[in-house]
Amino acid sequence: MNLRRKAWQLPVRLAAGSYLINSGLLKWGADETTAKQLAGLAAGTYPFLATLNARLFVTALSTSEIAIGAAVLVPFVPAAVAGTALTAFSVGLLGLYLRTPGMRREGSLLPTEQGIPLSKDVWLAAIGASLVIDGLLRPGGRS
Repeated sequence: MNLRRKAWQLPVRLAAGSYLINSGLLKWGADETTAKQLAGLAAGTYPFLATLNARLFVTALSTSEIAIGAAVLVPFVPAAVAGTALTAFSVGLLGLYLRTPGMRREGSLLPTEQGIPLSKDVWLAAIGASLVIDGLLRPGGRS
């Protein structure tokens, strides 16, 4: 492993990984009202989620954020693996942004004030895609 060639990953992995871990930890002890709001928002975009109990949904979401954040944060997880997980997760969240009414300005991809918290998933997707590309283009296919 050539640390010089991987050095560019450190800031983005630290930023994205710590952000996701914090987000997951904040949701971990969500009260019933918050759980229902988050589950309702997700079910509006992904109707199959409506069958899940709100508490179960938030626990699964929280656990996913913490696990993906840890995978991104820990440098011995290959970039392609961490990047794939981060990209898949953030693309799912971008679906909420794109399909939930009121998140974007009419006829635009630009966020409304309500959409700003979801629009940040663009940079998570970009970081994930960058890690995947870097991991796949390194000699041997792994970084």
